[in-house]
Amino acid sequence: MKGPFAFGALRSARRKDTPVGPGYKWVALSNTTLGVLIATMDASIVIISLPAIFRGIGLDPLAPGNIGYLLWMILGYLLVSAVLVVVLGRLGDMFGRVRIYNLGFLIFACASVALSLDPFRAGAGALWLIIWRIVQAFGGSMLTANSAAILTDAFPARQRGMALGINQITALAGQFLGLLAGGLLAVVDWRAVFWVSVPVSVTGTIWSYLSLRETATGRPGRVDWLGNLTFAVGAGILLAGITYGIQPYGDSATGWGNPWVLTGLIGGAALLLLFCFVETRVAEPMFNLALFKVRAFAAGNLAALLTAIARGGLQFMLIIWLQGIWLPLHGYDFEDTPLWAGVFMLPLTVGFLIAGPVSGFLSDRFGARLFSTAGLLVVAASFLGLLALPVNFDYGLFAALLLLNGLGQGMFSAPNTSSIMGSVQPEYRGVASGMRSTFQNSGTALSIGVFFSLMVSGLASSLPGTLSSGLQAHGVPAGAAEHAASLPPVSTLFATFLGNNPIQHLLASDGSLGHVSAAQRATLTGHSFFPQLVSGPFHHGLTIVFSVAAGMALVSAVASALRGSHHAAPGSPRKDRPATGMARPAPQAPNNSAS
Repeated sequence: MKGPFAFGALRSARRKDTPVGPGYKWVALSNTTLGVLIATMDASIVIISLPAIFRGIGLDPLAPGNIGYLLWMILGYLLVSAVLVVVLGRLGDMFGRVRIYNLGFLIFACASVALSLDPFRAGAGALWLIIWRIVQAFGGSMLTANSAAILTDAFPARQRGMALGINQITALAGQFLGLLAGGLLAVVDWRAVFWVSVPVSVTGTIWSYLSLRETATGRPGRVDWLGNLTFAVGAGILLAGITYGIQPYGDSATGWGNPWVLTGLIGGAALLLLFCFVETRVAEPMFNLALFKVRAFAAGNLAALLTAIARGGLQFMLIIWLQGIWLPLHGYDFEDTPLWAGVFMLPLTVGFLIAGPVSGFLSDRFGARLFSTAGLLVVAASFLGLLALPVNFDYGLFAALLLLNGLGQGMFSAPNTSSIMGSVQPEYRGVASGMRSTFQNSGTALSIGVFFSLMVSGLASSLPGTLSSGLQAHGVPAGAAEHAASLPPVSTLFATFLGNNPIQHLLASDGSLGHVSAAQRATLTGHSFFPQLVSGPFHHGLTIVFSVAAGMALVSAVASALRGSHHAAPGSPRKDRPATGMARPAPQAPNNSAS
């Protein structure tokens, strides 16, 4: 090996450690599960706690010029995770998966400490948090990129689905547990949202360095600098362009006509095409595109991407639905809705936790295709059920549909992950795990742009007229009512998302509330005026969102059904021996019939 990475310390990472005992696989499972849990919890923990965080640093995120802070607090972590996991998975293949994983835990712990010690206020305080969130995401990407590969190496094929099921469902559950934890901790102190990661990440760092061992031989190689650069920059600006597409531009409710957004979309797509060209020309590519000839690998990743988009849309739409309409209609103050939204979404997490390990265990015996495809059909059915609910629903039926959705996603995720990881040769498991995480994380980031745009488009056609007439009917001057109604619908969505009273936010800036009587002011800013006013336009937007999500789930089910039959790929470990991960020659014609 040549170049700056040809140091003895890195070369030693390619050697296998001393053999591990039969109990090592459970150590690997418990440690990697802790790692992905804290990494995915921190991806979502700030969403519910954003109001407390911005109050703590003295910044109004909805004020002109501050919306960028809000977007990057939500999306910075997701964008970094989506872009870097495949690179870090490839480095794990080259220099040792455990080595990269351990370093990720250390970086994550340091970033968690820095986040909890933010010394600044206002814009500087927000920048401190955004920068260290990006560093934290870098460490988290090291964890998620290599955890599945470590488990695939440690467990025999007959137990791999169970192990990956526990690991991956914990990761998915972490996204929703983060919402609940953020709501609970923000009530105590906004810094507690970041404090909670410190003892967990420090303990995990020490434990991983003491207990984890390399059980696979690293595959020597050069770092594909051009491939890394084109992929990271291309994916980064493409996802950033999609993110900024939800902001208004000119007279449009969304920013898809913004030249900068279009430049990001076109430029990002062009760089990703260049990345694909580069990867077919370099001797040692960052990612072996020939792996997409493996039917199980290609179909599994396509299904994972579409499901992640649908799941992300579900998460954000449920938060807005609960915080903006249902909870206020049932007497909850807007300021309290972030916490209770997390509580009322718990059936979704329960479904994950029940179905994930069970389906992973059963898929080891009966194959991935049956459970993953059936799970996606269940997910599609739950979206159609949510579509049929009135805006002011009965919670029992709503909870049942959330549980059904969680069960379906749990049925899909564990077998699908096992299928993807079992379809590639051992020396490519790190990069395969990274690419799987890239599709999943990119889907979550894409979902924000896709579903917020769909919701904004649905609201833009009916919200302004409804809002203007409703405000004027309660004494707001016509000019002020028209001004409030003309503000971009995304401002109303973000106000709801942050647990603010949307009407108070819309009218406070120009003093319109001072022109109405005390009784009218109480009505306008009460629990029921805004939810009843927007329930019609919101349901119109919700119909579009959940229809698209159901369609994505059905397309994912078709992709999953086409993954192939249940038997091991050439180069994969036999089911009667442990997956030791011994290196094999690079595949010339990857198998297309892996389970």
